[in-house]
Amino acid sequence: MKKLNFDGPINSLSLGNVSINFLREIQKRDLEVSLYPVGDQGNFDAYDKIGEEFKQWVSNIATNRLKKLHKSSKSLKVWHINGSERVLPNQYLYTFYETDSPTEEEVNIVNLQKHTFFSCSEAADIFKDKGCDNVSYVPLGFDEDFHVTDKKYLEDTIHFGLVGKFERRKNTQAIIQLWTDKFGNNPKYQLSCLVHNPFLNEDQMNQAIQSSLRGQNWSNVNFLPHLKTNSEMNDFINSIDIDLSGLSNGEGWNLPSFNATALGKWSIVSNCSAHKDWATEENSILVDPVGKQPCYDNFFFKEGNTFNQGQYYKLNGDSILESFDKAIDKVGQINTEGTKLRDSFTYSKTIDAILSHMYSDS
Repeated sequence: MKKLNFDGPINSLSLGNVSINFLREIQKRDLEVSLYPVGDQGNFDAYDKIGEEFKQWVSNIATNRLKKLHKSSKSLKVWHINGSERVLPNQYLYTFYETDSPTEEEVNIVNLQKHTFFSCSEAADIFKDKGCDNVSYVPLGFDEDFHVTDKKYLEDTIHFGLVGKFERRKNTQAIIQLWTDKFGNNPKYQLSCLVHNPFLNEDQMNQAIQSSLRGQNWSNVNFLPHLKTNSEMNDFINSIDIDLSGLSNGEGWNLPSFNATALGKWSIVSNCSAHKDWATEENSILVDPVGKQPCYDNFFFKEGNTFNQGQYYKLNGDSILESFDKAIDKVGQINTEGTKLRDSFTYSKTIDAILSHMYSDS
C-alpha cells in the first residue's frame, strides 16, 4: 500500500476547508495516511455535515502518525509558501499566491519542494517565469456540503451578499461604499455582509465597519456575525440573489464566490487572477481590471517583507457600479452555466491530479 504524509490545518478557515475536502477524497483511496495537523488536532465545528466515521479516521491517522512514518513516504503539505520552508524528503506543496512579484525567498521555498501545485494558473505561470520548473496548476473543487435549498428567503427584495474577511485586497470597504452610494436606504435592495476578519481584534473590526459606512446608518445594510457551520453558510448563499465576493483585486481561488456561482447565483467577479480559471462571461458578471496597484496594506501585505510583495489588480468604481445593474437584470434567472461548475470542478478531480503526479514521480 502506498504511504502518504498529509500536513495541513483542520479548522474552519479557507485552508482548513481545503485540507478537509482533500482528506475526504484521500480517505476513499487505497493509501496508508499519516496526518500532521497544523494547529488544532482537528476542529470540525464548522463541518456539521461530516459524519463521525470520517472524524474518527482523521483522529486515528493523526494519533498513530509516528507509527506509520517511513522515510520513503511521500508528503503533501497544504499551506502558504511562508511556513513551507521546512521541507521533508519527497514533499509536495499545494499552495496559493495572490500577487505578482515572488521574492527570492519565495522562489527558493517553491524550488525546495519536490513539486508545488498552485490553485491558480496565473500564479503557476508567474513562478515558471522565475525559473521554477517544478510547478503546475491544479484547481480546487466544489464543496458538496453546499446545495440548493427550496426555502423562501427575502421576497420582493433584491438581496446582495458579500463574504470574505475585511481587507484591502478583497475591496471590502470600496464595495460597501459603492453599494450604499447606489442603493443605500432603498428598501428594494438589501446588502448582507459576512466580513469578519479573525486576524483583527474587536476594536479594529468595528473601526473598519464604521469607516466603510462613513459614519452613516443605512437601513438596508446588515453586518452578520461569523456563521459557525457550513449549513448556516449554505442558507446564506441560497438567500442571496447577487454575490459581490468576487470583486477582489487578487485571489488564490475565492471559495465564497465560486460556491455561490456553482449554486446558481449571479456573482460579480473581477476578471483576473484565479477567477479567470473558472469565471466566464456565461456564468458570471465580469469586471475587467484597469491595471495594477501596489498590494501593501501595512497589515497582511507589508512593503519590504520577505513574503507577499509586488502588485495585485485594480478595479474601477464606475465599472463596479455598472456591474450592479447588469447583475440585477439577471435576477430571477437561474445561472445554469454556473451550476455546471459543480461537475467541472470536483475535489475528486483535484486529488486525482495531485496523486497522479506524486506517485508517477520516481
